[in-house]
Amino acid sequence: MGRAFEFRKERKFKRWGNMSRVFTRLGKELAIAAKAGGPDPDNNPRLRAVVQNARSENMPKDNIERAIKRATEKDHSDYKEVVYEGYGPHGVAFIIETATDNPTRTVANIRSYFSKHGGSLGTSGSVDFMFEHKCVFKVKEVPGLDLEELELELIDVGGEEVFADEGEVMIYGAFESYGAIQKFIEERKFELVSGGFERIPTGELKELSPEHKAEIEKLSDKFEEDDDVQNVYTNVK
Repeated sequence: MGRAFEFRKERKFKRWGNMSRVFTRLGKELAIAAKAGGPDPDNNPRLRAVVQNARSENMPKDNIERAIKRATEKDHSDYKEVVYEGYGPHGVAFIIETATDNPTRTVANIRSYFSKHGGSLGTSGSVDFMFEHKCVFKVKEVPGLDLEELELELIDVGGEEVFADEGEVMIYGAFESYGAIQKFIEERKFELVSGGFERIPTGELKELSPEHKAEIEKLSDKFEEDDDVQNVYTNVK
């Protein structure tokens, strides 16, 4: 198994807290995708995948349609995707992905969370080199599916790693191969559960004592609670 499998085994992603926060963040993803590629999922592969993500989280159909419609309205706030980097206590690297209509507010909040928990906001590129940005798809596992054969087929479209995970198949690939891999999945008629991106630490994951890990989790929780924050990544084991 490769790096993506090891990372996922070590760190199951934390759920997005309560349902309202899940829907808020999915709503932003829907709006951004619709704004970038148009409101018709049939002609917008990225939006198609985000819609599926929303369905897998049981987001009501009306909420999905409203979020897409708002993206085309003139008075709708434009969300910008901004990535922040920094170090938490004990030299732990953080990458925080946000979707915000007010970057001034967001950066002030991010800086405040870092400083209040013994960390510091870094400049662009200060920790990005410590992570690989990958696209990742989750599809329903099909009985009798040969994962080694599937992985060989996916190599031609940018796939890098395939493995089973609790009745589903995880497909990781190069960031720029998102569209090609999604097209492959749809042509093969796999049932898509979700599609998106993850940042995977490239070096050895940091091992911390329980006390130090609790400090990192406290800071991570603070980021996660912010409505502008979409995803938080660290290099903690």
